[in-house]
Amino acid sequence: MRPTADRRSRGAAVEAAARAHLSRAGLRDVAANANYRFGELDVVMLDGSTLVFVEVRYRRDARFGGGAASVDVHKRRKLVQAASAFLAHHPKHANVPCRFDVVEADGDPASPRLTWVKDAFRADDV
Repeated sequence: MRPTADRRSRGAAVEAAARAHLSRAGLRDVAANANYRFGELDVVMLDGSTLVFVEVRYRRDARFGGGAASVDVHKRRKLVQAASAFLAHHPKHANVPCRFDVVEADGDPASPRLTWVKDAFRADDV
């Protein structure tokens, strides 16, 4: 099923809010919406010398579980594969430490509540 324009714009707004939140926390932008055969990397940033692959998950209502819970083993594998492709295409980052974070968002997409889950999973966990 293709996402509707409304869903895409909501996703873009939430991802922009997540990037701004992480930037205020001191991370630096590297890439956004990096698409590879295996999947998309929502946000890629640097936290000091660590390359951070960030999955942004929006739920209108978090009562039934936060966004991090929806990053199942299948999604984690896709993210690890996409991160490997990113590193292959960006060799200057190939030898830096990496981690996978999740930013959970809920509520109004224009000003969502954000929860940053650092080191949400490891590549060798999948």
